[in-house]
Amino acid sequence: MAKIDITSLSMYRKRYWLGYGLVAIGLVVALVFVGLYLPGGLSEQEMQSTIVSNSIDIGKPGTLAIVDLPFHLFQKLSIDIFGIKVFSIKLTSLVLAFLSAVGLIILLNRWFKASAGVLASLIAITTSQFLFIAQDGTSSIMYLFWSVWLILLATLISDRGKHFLAYKITFYVMAALSLYTPLSIYTLIALGSAILLHPHLRFIFKKLTWQRIVLGVSAILLVASPLIYTIIKTPALGLSLLGIPTELPNFANNISILGAEYLGFTKPGGTTIMTPFFELGSVLLMFIGAYHIIRTRAAAKSYVIMLWILFLIPVVIINPNFTSVVFLPLVLLLASGIKTLINSWYGLFPLNPYARFAGLVPIVILVTVLLTSGADRFIYGYRYDPSIATNFSKDLKIIPKDTKYLLVSSDEKAFYEVVAARNKDYEVVTEPTGNTFLATRKANEKFSGYEIKKIITSPSRQNADRFYLYTNSGN
Repeated sequence: MAKIDITSLSMYRKRYWLGYGLVAIGLVVALVFVGLYLPGGLSEQEMQSTIVSNSIDIGKPGTLAIVDLPFHLFQKLSIDIFGIKVFSIKLTSLVLAFLSAVGLIILLNRWFKASAGVLASLIAITTSQFLFIAQDGTSSIMYLFWSVWLILLATLISDRGKHFLAYKITFYVMAALSLYTPLSIYTLIALGSAILLHPHLRFIFKKLTWQRIVLGVSAILLVASPLIYTIIKTPALGLSLLGIPTELPNFANNISILGAEYLGFTKPGGTTIMTPFFELGSVLLMFIGAYHIIRTRAAAKSYVIMLWILFLIPVVIINPNFTSVVFLPLVLLLASGIKTLINSWYGLFPLNPYARFAGLVPIVILVTVLLTSGADRFIYGYRYDPSIATNFSKDLKIIPKDTKYLLVSSDEKAFYEVVAARNKDYEVVTEPTGNTFLATRKANEKFSGYEIKKIITSPSRQNADRFYLYTNSGN
């Protein structure tokens, strides 16, 4: 009986197309699910981001000099088109998360073999950290977006393939825009340091003419000019963009926070984002990847990863809340770890396709467990964990449509004024007004001459009383 040649099978030859197809389907399903259903509400940070975005006025250049300007411009556009809704506030992050994931998949495919790239991509887009920042209506997604596309464009430029000039122009523009996001400059510093230290990258850089270098620097300065002007007026902003605190941080406390965020497997938890960010299996793969990177430190890619991580370690110790900035370096370590495992097995059986195929089975099982457990923990954590779910307000969805006056507390006023101005549904007040008004939970108290007619609740077990409908007791 003739032996079956696995490599001749149609499914085997199309395995990477099938793999990336699964990644694409998983990405779309995940983004739609978290965008529409989980967490399903707004955090305090998202409300503040909405206020900042709404304050932008193109006719007033002074309003453009803000941190994360590109994000807030797109969020303002979304709000202008769809009004103030939970989905419109999150839409910018969802779109940028999709673009980030596409860039990440391309980058992993160029830096690693397709087998490692597919598996690392699947794990990356199903981690709680990615799923959270994908739907988070704040600028957290920008840390991933800038780092992915800057590294990818730098890779395409170093390959000197088609569209070389277009890649360079795009890189200059994105490098300038990335400066509006705190800590993004460290990605550029890592790339610059790698160019100076690595012979191959230094050779590629020397082939650029001085005219093109001057043109690129000029383009960066022009795009970043509003930010530069603001930093000159407010030097403290420059320090915040660099991640330099104005006060001496508590290093012991910060290291403890980082330990819980990345190694807290025995005590998972979180506030607005679940911890630890990666499963234990993923972290072990990262350690394997780090070992491989150190062994192959002469490679240009290893230079970039090592320098990048070295620059970020002191930054995240000082600023443990900026955890999204290290997401891409860790995913690159993860992909390197998967590649090392696959290559080690292939090295044992270089000419036996059956053994090579069988070696992938436990790796696929490991990845499947990481995917399902990560997704399961994310879904049930944001739905039922009281320390996490209660941090997201669903109040916008349950305000009665016939509300004329909404009484709010002082710290809620700015956000609800934006909502009222955009949606034109009701008037925001801080004192009892009219015969009937709706009071938020924070603003609720005994009002002379009024009585509670109805309490509007949310499905939450804790703090479920969200609004109080008052009517004039004389009516």
